[in-house]
Amino acid sequence: MVQAKTWILTKHFDGFPKDSNFESRWRSFPSPKMGVLLEAVFLSVDPYMRVIQSNNPAFPVGSHVVGRCGWRTHTISDGTDLIPIMPDWPQDISLSLALGTIGMPGLTALYGIEEVLDSRKVRPSWVNAAAGAVGSVVGQIAKIKGCKVVGSAGSDAKVAFLKELGFDEAFNYKTISSLEEALKKASPEGYDCFFENVGGPFSTVALQQMKNFGRIAVCGSISVYNDTTPQTGPYPHLTMIFKQLKMEGFMQSRWEQAPRIPQEADGWLKEVSDGKQFHITKGFENMPAAFMGMLQGDNIGKAIIAYLYDKSGVCSYLFCI
Repeated sequence: MVQAKTWILTKHFDGFPKDSNFESRWRSFPSPKMGVLLEAVFLSVDPYMRVIQSNNPAFPVGSHVVGRCGWRTHTISDGTDLIPIMPDWPQDISLSLALGTIGMPGLTALYGIEEVLDSRKVRPSWVNAAAGAVGSVVGQIAKIKGCKVVGSAGSDAKVAFLKELGFDEAFNYKTISSLEEALKKASPEGYDCFFENVGGPFSTVALQQMKNFGRIAVCGSISVYNDTTPQTGPYPHLTMIFKQLKMEGFMQSRWEQAPRIPQEADGWLKEVSDGKQFHITKGFENMPAAFMGMLQGDNIGKAIIAYLYDKSGVCSYLFCI
């Protein structure tokens, strides 16, 4: 029998999530006769697992896969819902990057810039929530491509982090007196590109700072995720018409694929500073706290749960976005 520790959602959120929305349970199941037994190495919204027992030749023991398996230490799969991580993963690149630069956040940043924004050299670009898992990679890729990059974040520590990553300008939106004035000061000529992660009033102000024919990639709207009453207006239509703006919502799953080293990244992968882009919380039991902390902006970069397996003393990492 295999013992798996899991977290379940006992009640859907009404506003901001609370501890009472989650419950930890143990689950027992027999070793698979035909399927694949997975043990968590990295967990995220898209969990990263390793195969520790298998009767499926497509997934030999020790291989690493991607699967949507929830918050749990072990699970059994018939293999149909698993995507293998490239077997020739470079030894000098940490597998943890499959959750960051090379995983969903990094690919979201890459495709948002290349496919949605069509970012070109020296274009002024603004990214909000810039110290998060996606935003921090957006800024670095844009800089490598020659763009002027402005980032906003919610603490002075995060602003310092953005400066370390090479952002041209960065500011703490919680301490400024005017978002409009901060954006004008950072880029008086306006912005060709805007990578949107926040939504709400941020968008209203940002649209006014866009240059004609500007492009907006709508990746997230974290400012409204936990609202109990939907926010309303003002409405952007006239601004978008007169400035002839292009705004496009997107999800990385449009180009979904297994974590890999994209051909586009060959020349700049090691330039992207991923080593510092993790916020670590210790203990599988703290997953809900880490999740809620992420929603409150406690993390710089990717939010991680570090989990120590009692039986072996081997340290693994459980990730949440």
